[in-house]
Amino acid sequence: MVVVKKGEHGAMLFTRDFAFFAPAYPLDDVFDPTGAGDAFAGGFVGYLAHAGVLDAPHLRRAMIYGSALGSFAVERFGLERLVDLQREELQLRVRQFRELTAFEEVLPVTAGA
Repeated sequence: MVVVKKGEHGAMLFTRDFAFFAPAYPLDDVFDPTGAGDAFAGGFVGYLAHAGVLDAPHLRRAMIYGSALGSFAVERFGLERLVDLQREELQLRVRQFRELTAFEEVLPVTAGA
């Protein structure tokens, strides 16, 4: 598998079986982008280590956890934001990622149906 981090443009995961895109979290202000990629990597690998599974659903979730942690990292200088980060804040941001990307497919109504 390959993970391509694209900074403010999100990140992409490529495996033999699928590709997955995780957007960057929309922030009003980016204070310092230094370390965002490292925070992403920590969130991605940390999630997978905790899950202990490398299947498609867990890899997708790992991408979102990585993106969420990267988004926190840029909110302050260096590690300042990550030091104070609470589990509830991370869980909320992961839910917000889901809301940003979730949609229901509406099938077109055909005439006579």
